Amino acid sequence: MRQSYLFTSESVSEGHPDKVADQISDAIVDLFLSKDPEARIACETLTTTQLVVLAGEIRCKGVYENGEWVPGAKEEIEATVRNTVKRIGYEQEGFHWETFRFQNNLHGQSVQIAQGVDASASKDEGAGDQGIMFGFACDETPDLMPATLYYSHRILQRMADDRHSGAAPFLEPDAKSQVTLRFEDGKPVACTAIVVSTQHAAGYDKGEQEAELHAYVKKVVADVLPAELLSDATVYHINPTGSFEIGGPDGDAGLTGRKIIVDTYGGASPHGGGAFSGKDPTKVDRSAAYITRYLAKNIVAAGLAKRCTIQLAYAIGVAKPLSLYVDTHGTGTVGDDKIEAAIAGIEKLGDLTPRGIRTHLGLNKPIYERSAAYGHFGRQAEGDFFPWEKLDLVDDLKAALA
Repeated sequence: MRQSYLFTSESVSEGHPDKVADQISDAIVDLFLSKDPEARIACETLTTTQLVVLAGEIRCKGVYENGEWVPGAKEEIEATVRNTVKRIGYEQEGFHWETFRFQNNLHGQSVQIAQGVDASASKDEGAGDQGIMFGFACDETPDLMPATLYYSHRILQRMADDRHSGAAPFLEPDAKSQVTLRFEDGKPVACTAIVVSTQHAAGYDKGEQEAELHAYVKKVVADVLPAELLSDATVYHINPTGSFEIGGPDGDAGLTGRKIIVDTYGGASPHGGGAFSGKDPTKVDRSAAYITRYLAKNIVAAGLAKRCTIQLAYAIGVAKPLSLYVDTHGTGTVGDDKIEAAIAGIEKLGDLTPRGIRTHLGLNKPIYERSAAYGHFGRQAEGDFFPWEKLDLVDDLKAALA
């Protein structure tokens, strides 16, 4: 593995148009799962100037039954969408939570898809789709995430917190960040470049107000990144295009699922191509990506490797995975094949079927909107939220490989 290099990852804020779409889609997932833990949801969202459109397929008791909406359900869906946009903070002429046009084009799930996924007397519940899913962990940060992505997320989270609290009233919701680090012997040793583009209030693109914005961003970076990574040689690009008053869905259309690298590992790991938001956990795009992160993180936390990539593969309608692959990139303390065998032998993991994953991680709950901005991984497990970040498999792995 190459030891000396530059690497870059980006993040986008909760107000980025694609992230607005992701959060709306996951707010709908949470709404439906709160009504029916066995709900099936595939909800796509389009956002643009003063418009939000939902499309997709659902099956949900208490919301959509026998091909009809339950009374009040459509109104509750619209209220959920508007409240999500309000929480993000959009009250602009080009996109306002209270006045945008709303279209709900959700409809019933295909019976032909459902018959392949549903359990029956003759077969286990199958995967909601075919595909490959990857999980990753490394020892670059306390949360066992790639450092470039970890700091990119933290910069934007701090800015969003300041915007919501009123500490930075000149910030608007849309923003992007990018962090470039130099690695030596596989460890981050210096930050060579920071890019932050943030939507701002009128006037903060010139003169003293622009200087105030730039000084604020540099202070956030200094608060977030370890001091030893920053120096006078760090190059800053803050709003490099100049003005950024028009942003969010008014500036660019947003779609669910277009930020899959931001959502995962910032390019430090392969990606199977499937997005997460808008999908219930029978969709292995989501649940299998979560279990592979969980496994990889516990492997690194157990001291079995410094870096770990795991792949699972599934076929639609088939319960058990087609393959399990572990790669510790030459950093493992035992052979990768032994780690694979250990995973397969841990009884409480079951056989990594969709239902087994959901049961082990507790995924049939309304826990997803919180994951739809600032990354699904590298977050602190808290109550029912982010259960795939728990480190409760460390002892089992150590025992299996003793």
